[in-house]
Amino acid sequence: MASSLTKDSASSGEKTFFGHPRGLATLFMTEMWERFSFYGMKALLPLYLIAPGGLDMKPTTATAIFSVYLSLVYLLAMPGGWFGDRVWGPRKTVAIAGGIIMIGHLTLALPSEGTFFAGLGLVAVGSGLLKSNISTMVGHLYDGPEDPRRDGGFTIFYMGINMGAFVAPLLIGTVGEKVDWHLGFALAAVGMGLGLVQFLLGTRHLAERSLVVPKPLSAEERSSTLRKSMIWLAVAAVFYIISVVTGVYTLNWLLVPITVAGLVIPVVVLTRIRRDKDLSQAEQSKMSAYIWFFVAAAIFWMIYDQGASTVAIFAETSAENSVFGWNFPVSWYQSVNPVLIMALAPVFAAFWLALNRRGKEPSTIVKFSSGLVLVGASFFLFLMPLTVAGDGHKAAAMWLVAVYFIQTVAELTLSPVGLSVTTKMAPAKYASQMMGVWFLAVTAGDCVTGLLSIAGVELNGTGVVGLEATLAVAAGVAIFMYRGRVKQLMGQVH
Repeated sequence: MASSLTKDSASSGEKTFFGHPRGLATLFMTEMWERFSFYGMKALLPLYLIAPGGLDMKPTTATAIFSVYLSLVYLLAMPGGWFGDRVWGPRKTVAIAGGIIMIGHLTLALPSEGTFFAGLGLVAVGSGLLKSNISTMVGHLYDGPEDPRRDGGFTIFYMGINMGAFVAPLLIGTVGEKVDWHLGFALAAVGMGLGLVQFLLGTRHLAERSLVVPKPLSAEERSSTLRKSMIWLAVAAVFYIISVVTGVYTLNWLLVPITVAGLVIPVVVLTRIRRDKDLSQAEQSKMSAYIWFFVAAAIFWMIYDQGASTVAIFAETSAENSVFGWNFPVSWYQSVNPVLIMALAPVFAAFWLALNRRGKEPSTIVKFSSGLVLVGASFFLFLMPLTVAGDGHKAAAMWLVAVYFIQTVAELTLSPVGLSVTTKMAPAKYASQMMGVWFLAVTAGDCVTGLLSIAGVELNGTGVVGLEATLAVAAGVAIFMYRGRVKQLMGQVH
């Protein structure tokens, strides 16, 4: 399938993928199917949690579970990167992760509340193992951080994500909402299975570096790591068994520790890497600059990820989900963002490359500040349908489409560039792990949303939405004002 998208290079006769290394096609297709499974389940999850035929939870509880689940997916990207760096290497880690994700979706398909949450855990573990390593392998395809094709390559890779994300709500969402929730989750397992097959068949086109374990554990380190892991696992198991047996356990006993960890761990990880004495002065300087990007990304994802929870739940309860009299499933809103990305991503990739050739490409810090201002503007716009619903009317679907449109432009300005700058600024010692650090920004943002929901804050309230929008715009302006200082810390990285 991917080979039909390749063409011969005029200069060497070597097949390329839209002018990029052939291995990008393998990673593109693998990520497309994995994202099909992930985003299909993501579109269904908040709706299943609040549906009378699902788990019939309150919206605040559903938002908390959804936010904590997403934060856990991205939190586990850090140990996933560690496995790629120290144990299996990126390529083997991705293959194993695909199998775990597929089993997780099959577990979600079982009609039991207990197995449902176990399935969420398996998908989170598998996604954490996969995310850092597959992005790192994209970076391996290029000739160093200064290869001008690099940002464009990550943008094309991002298109693979969104092709799967576009189709998933239309198929998985429709089957889940209109036929059977668990059958929808089963379709997600099929998607991950196809992605795993695609990856195994196309590995010969990947860079040889993806097979290498950059810093393998010694026998002593393996033994110590295993022992410590088993101790912590035993402590957690005993704690939760006692809480269940004594009857004091509630869902918050699980949600609160995860959200707190999702805020504390990023701070600890960034501090540890920044102070690592093995890093050169230039690497430490780049890490100081990276903290700015991290904070910006955390604020961005705090708002952006509510498109699948806060905005989707609002659509379920307070929007007129129809166009010209034709009603559509609420999960279909989740296809708006990816279809816009597929339309706009090539334009952005070509635009950045054209500006690069002329020496006029905006710096990464300018792109980040623009993304923050735009995502803040999307929530200022969200105030309009909230106001309409507050007057007792159903909000028009196009208000929500407009919100997703602005968030899409913001995402293309910030997210692919964030992936690329992470690989550019990563110290050699933390190659795969730094991709995990990037995803920890998503964890931090989602954990803020989760904590607010656990506290009972109504995230569809105009006051909260307006406050979040103001925070994002203010952060974007602040970063732009200090761009000179950040650029100095980045050194030679543009």
